[in-house]
Amino acid sequence: MSLSKIIREGIGQDSWIRRMMDEGIKLKKQYGDDKVFDLTAGNPTVPPPPEFYRELKRVIENPVPGMHRYMQSNGYPETRAAVAEQLVKDSGLKFTANDIVMTCGSAAAANVVLKTIVNPGEEVIIFVPYFVEYPGYIENHGGVVKMLPCDDDFLPRLDALESGIGPQTRALILNSPNNPTGVVYGDSFLKQLAELLRKKEAQYGTEIFLISDEPYRKIIYDGLKFPFPSRYYSRSMIITSHSKDLSLPGERIGYIAISPECPNREELVAGFTFCNRTLGFVNAPALMQRVVARLQALTTSIADYQRKRDFLCDNLSKMGYSLKKPQGTFYLFPKSPVADEIPFVMKLKDLKVLVVPGAGFGLPGYFRISYCMDDRVLEGSLDGFRKAIQKFKKGG
Repeated sequence: MSLSKIIREGIGQDSWIRRMMDEGIKLKKQYGDDKVFDLTAGNPTVPPPPEFYRELKRVIENPVPGMHRYMQSNGYPETRAAVAEQLVKDSGLKFTANDIVMTCGSAAAANVVLKTIVNPGEEVIIFVPYFVEYPGYIENHGGVVKMLPCDDDFLPRLDALESGIGPQTRALILNSPNNPTGVVYGDSFLKQLAELLRKKEAQYGTEIFLISDEPYRKIIYDGLKFPFPSRYYSRSMIITSHSKDLSLPGERIGYIAISPECPNREELVAGFTFCNRTLGFVNAPALMQRVVARLQALTTSIADYQRKRDFLCDNLSKMGYSLKKPQGTFYLFPKSPVADEIPFVMKLKDLKVLVVPGAGFGLPGYFRISYCMDDRVLEGSLDGFRKAIQKFKKGG
């Protein structure tokens, strides 16, 4: 066989998001783009802020010598300084350029961090439902995936975490605002989490790292403020990107920011820089590093996303769907009207509405809707949602 066993198994278990996107492509070819309503991917149609285009034009029209050459693997000093300056304003922590490593998006940041800190056989905890790629990232580096549950409000259960942490626990990944649920983890939860992690470190004489995945940090609604986990737990690091807050998923630009209070942070940053190179990322894209340096305080239109959220939540609730209004991100995670959501999702597909089964996020019985789409797509999906729930309420 040409493929390794791990890759063959991985392809067989390929992401439900990708599967449903592929189904959408087939349907669009068959019926036309305007007849198919694809709500699968977190691929924003909301444009980047106007300042992005102005800054991109400025950089391109004012080239400097060597602007497309290699730089330090951790990124341009001026870009890292700009990232650190904004983090200081937002978090109140004393980040510096030396705490930042620029990366090819949040996915690269996650792999760099895991490669740096995880020894083969050590456990990395994730909470169900989880971002679909986390298990693959962990297994890339010999780590063991340990899945723990959330409560009915989609908050990680601290009682399960207390019993789930053991001597082989090396890290946990926290994703807030959460994909797929839209939940924002509050100050009280983070304080309790930090106390529990310190308690377990003392119990086992180990280091436990908190990896905070924050690509939706700026996409928060209803006046809520983002509580930085780094403020509560010193052995923490941020992984993030500008894929969502600046609507730049295809540009693959993000960063790692290690807490300025983290022990041994200089050694860890050296490890991140080394792994950024040896994993094959080499460095974050030079052009995008220069562009985003002046855009750290900006984000795309949150009001637009909140309007889309409210539109879908109001309409789906009236139809009889059970859902929790998300506090952030651009996803809804409603409960399926039947316990096995796969037949329901397939019925929606027959009605030319594409969503992602909750099984793809480790939690059957739910499904994810992405609403970072044109209004036409959201509005056009309503008829399919209405017909699907009516059919299943009548017994399928």
